[in-house]
Amino acid sequence: MNMPEPRAFWIDEHFDREHDVDGRGRYEAEVLRRIDEFTPSWDDIAPVSFAATAWRIAAELEPGYVRWHRRILSASCTRSPWDGGMVCAVTVISRWPAELTWTKQWQRDRGWQDWPQMFGQYTTPSEQDVTRRPHLRAQLQVEAPVPLGELPPAPSGPQDQVASAARRAVTVLTRELNDLLAPMIGQLEAGVPADS
Repeated sequence: MNMPEPRAFWIDEHFDREHDVDGRGRYEAEVLRRIDEFTPSWDDIAPVSFAATAWRIAAELEPGYVRWHRRILSASCTRSPWDGGMVCAVTVISRWPAELTWTKQWQRDRGWQDWPQMFGQYTTPSEQDVTRRPHLRAQLQVEAPVPLGELPPAPSGPQDQVASAARRAVTVLTRELNDLLAPMIGQLEAGVPADS
């Protein structure tokens, strides 16, 4: 029986509405507060810079408007200096590579530790932990293009519907990143090699 894929990314609309500011969602209020950060993208023929700014603001809210799986440490969406397209960079917590789990000989009885967990969340080892045992915390660095087809056009200026366009851009990016990374997160969570 196949387990459903976990979500890698999602938007927390519920928290956003519960903590609204002046009748606006928390994210919309933050976009309007930081409207000047969108200035370089006004009237841009490509939606990339606008969407990247919208994503950054969503990710910087505390807690984030965009949430991600406990295995994801960071996620950014930026304009590619190569061709102007959208690229993402996502850091994912991983198990040790198979070459290190095949045998424990390399550990030489030093008590190597993996990622510590607290209440199901991955954490950084404390300063005290590091003085007692060595830690090896594996990470995967995902860098990939993100399709632009459904991103909204960049507004022509602050008088446009900037907040709704930013919300739409974040929704599209969230869906695209979830489609890209949910299978990987599912495989890491399963902890078993994929079928050949």
